Amino acid sequence: MSHLTTIELCKENMKFSSGHYTIFSPTRREKLHGHNFTVYAAITAKTDENGMAFDYGIYKEKLRKLCRGLSEYFLIAGDSQYQRIEQEGDCTYIHFHNEKIPFLSKDILILPIKNVTVEELSKWMVGELLAEKQELDKHEITAILIKVFSGPGQSGSYQWQREDS
Repeated sequence: MSHLTTIELCKENMKFSSGHYTIFSPTRREKLHGHNFTVYAAITAKTDENGMAFDYGIYKEKLRKLCRGLSEYFLIAGDSQYQRIEQEGDCTYIHFHNEKIPFLSKDILILPIKNVTVEELSKWMVGELLAEKQELDKHEITAILIKVFSGPGQSGSYQWQREDS
């Protein structure tokens, strides 16, 4: 008989350093700044007859890869209703309110999120893990919780739960 268990992952190398700004309204945003973000994951699955849920090294590597992909970039919210992104040669310009903010295109990463917040980053990471549905089914994963910390004691999270569980 199987039961549900939760594997929690929060390794030293599940982190990324990135710049960003948070958009508060159509006319107000933070100044450009950065954080050393850390990532925590809780993955719930059924245990097998061997008393194991799944090889969680697979998910440690997936999370480390996501973090490496974000590190050392300035993160831009590609789905924000309050800004417009313009590419011009090697430069990318972000039009926000009455500002035109210049970036070298090689230094930014435009994500399909509404705002660069810990809430949206955690939701994006869950979405990246959910993209491999066959693997989720194979490991009988029933829930995933991701927390992204922008500093000690300050995080946002997003949780997915399988509808048929």
